[in-house]
Amino acid sequence: MRPSSDLGANVVLADRNLETLQETLKEFPTDRTMAVDGNVANEAFARDCVAKSVDRFGAVHGLVNNAGIIRPAMLEKMTFQQWQDVLDVNLTGCYLMLQATGRHMLERARGELPTPTGVTGSIVNISSTGGKRGSIGQVNYSSAKSGIFGMTMTAALEWAKYGVRCNSVGFGTVITSMTETLRSEKFSAQTLARIPLGRCAEPEEAANLVVFLLSNAASYITGENMTVSGGLHMQP
Repeated sequence: MRPSSDLGANVVLADRNLETLQETLKEFPTDRTMAVDGNVANEAFARDCVAKSVDRFGAVHGLVNNAGIIRPAMLEKMTFQQWQDVLDVNLTGCYLMLQATGRHMLERARGELPTPTGVTGSIVNISSTGGKRGSIGQVNYSSAKSGIFGMTMTAALEWAKYGVRCNSVGFGTVITSMTETLRSEKFSAQTLARIPLGRCAEPEEAANLVVFLLSNAASYITGENMTVSGGLHMQP
């Protein structure tokens, strides 16, 4: 996958795992990349992350809300802590980063309304087909991902007049560390049987739509909850 910096972007990476951040930074040019370590579910971190990004690069024009964890358990066996941990990161963390970034974008827009509309900023919240179809053993995850749809549409309605667009993208099974169990020998055949295209998505295939939505090529698209699933989830 081509780093976003190859497409002309300055990139701010946020993660609570410092080791992961340091490894990822090696893939990006140092003059166009910054890493901030912390937990997106912490309100102070969200504000601090945006402030540091503005100090370094002058403004924030795009946000990808991609932080997520899983704590699988069948519904009747799920502990409250498993429920809360996933909601904290996957839903509340998305809200806090959305709010902090949106406040910055709106402050810029109010100073000088954008011309043409759409240049103030673009926000992409990462959801999942689990939020549209449910997910066995993951009521916490599917609930959080469903919540992102309402959050996305509300932000799109409230901020459209300021030229801030907000969309979400729901993925099926993408080849990442979070889907290792679904792609394991035990579950692989079952997973692939549900996907009309017959394979899992490469990370690049997941990233392409996100990059498009961040760009001004999507300047008339807001409030949409799109799906990239190889046909796993189809809707009119």
